[in-house]
Amino acid sequence: MRKNHQPYFIKKFITGLNRFYIAHFVRPQFTLLGRMPQIFSPQHLVVFGDNISVGNYAHIISSPDNKIRLTAWPSKGQSARIDIGDYCLISPGTRISAAQHIRIGNGCMFAANCYISDSDWHGIYNRTRPFRCTKPINLADNVWLGERVIICKGVSIGENSVIGAGAVVTHDIPANVVAAGNPAKVIKTINPKRRMLTRETLFRDAEHYYANMDGLDQYTLAGNSIWGWLRSVFFPNQND
Repeated sequence: MRKNHQPYFIKKFITGLNRFYIAHFVRPQFTLLGRMPQIFSPQHLVVFGDNISVGNYAHIISSPDNKIRLTAWPSKGQSARIDIGDYCLISPGTRISAAQHIRIGNGCMFAANCYISDSDWHGIYNRTRPFRCTKPINLADNVWLGERVIICKGVSIGENSVIGAGAVVTHDIPANVVAAGNPAKVIKTINPKRRMLTRETLFRDAEHYYANMDGLDQYTLAGNSIWGWLRSVFFPNQND
């Protein structure tokens, strides 16, 4: 479909239902879920385990065919943790699985189908006992992961660094670089003195940001009628 035919009031109603669902069914699953999370298709966000925290202004995009999974597996003698900072963007299909501790800084961005795991889950020679091969993962502020990036146990990635699509990160990546490949290697440097607009910039005046988004909806959906919307749903044509 080329155009959203929803009337503005219908979108506002659906947005309200979405917020209700997040408040009553999603938020209780987290140790902490910060202010004003935007979660698309929240029923397809799968959260398992204790000690999972997400900061303020999270933007989480799940979908029916590509769920997001945040998993903190409890193990004998220790509890796992996932700590995600403020302003983070998590795209469909992302899986974050912790057996010890995964820390993600502020303003991090994950493209679709990323996988982050702090454990091998089974040893090479003893494959009957899980959780024995774990090392914590640390992603500093403003790290950007391209599509299908895999982050392995024990990895730290410095602030502002970008990991190219399809990379497998097995060793530490310094700050202010672009890395790619399998295993990932530094291929470019980023000038830390150059002005960088991060996701935090969007929310310095959060009320203004959300008012702008609402104004954009009013503008783009102006003139849509409920009958035109229903027709586009049940009898779509090439003009839709």
